[in-house]
Amino acid sequence: MVTVTQLGKKKKRIRPKLKWKKLALANCPQKKGTCVKVYILTPKKPCSARRAVTRVRLSNKKIVTCHIPGVTHPLKKFSTVLVRGGRPNDLPAVKYRVIYGAKRTDLPAPHNRRKSRSKFGIKDLARAHRLRTRAQKRPEKKIPEKKVVTVVV
Repeated sequence: MVTVTQLGKKKKRIRPKLKWKKLALANCPQKKGTCVKVYILTPKKPCSARRAVTRVRLSNKKIVTCHIPGVTHPLKKFSTVLVRGGRPNDLPAVKYRVIYGAKRTDLPAPHNRRKSRSKFGIKDLARAHRLRTRAQKRPEKKIPEKKVVTVVV
């Protein structure tokens, strides 16, 4: 048991505050926003590539820089996008990504995508085709007709 003097001497234990890396999202998984500028950045030292990037004004009026994944994109100024967290490792100060295939946005899912479909919002075409053909093969249930009996008095 702790004595009164020990309680007086010992400092109160302070828990460290949790740091939130994606401040602009304000504890939300995604935020909608409008593109202010669409441009290309070059990554830091060992890489020599060109990364598509956009400045987005979020719905909470904050402006962030977002990476546009994938090979091509149709984004331009005033396009509506959905933003999530997640940074490309070779672009400093870029902490957000744009989501493909989100509803009511101007960034559609690429139609010919086969790999990483879940990241680009694309359904499995082969599975959808299988379900469609299975439903066509299955015969419909026939409902027996009810007989109407009329009574003449």
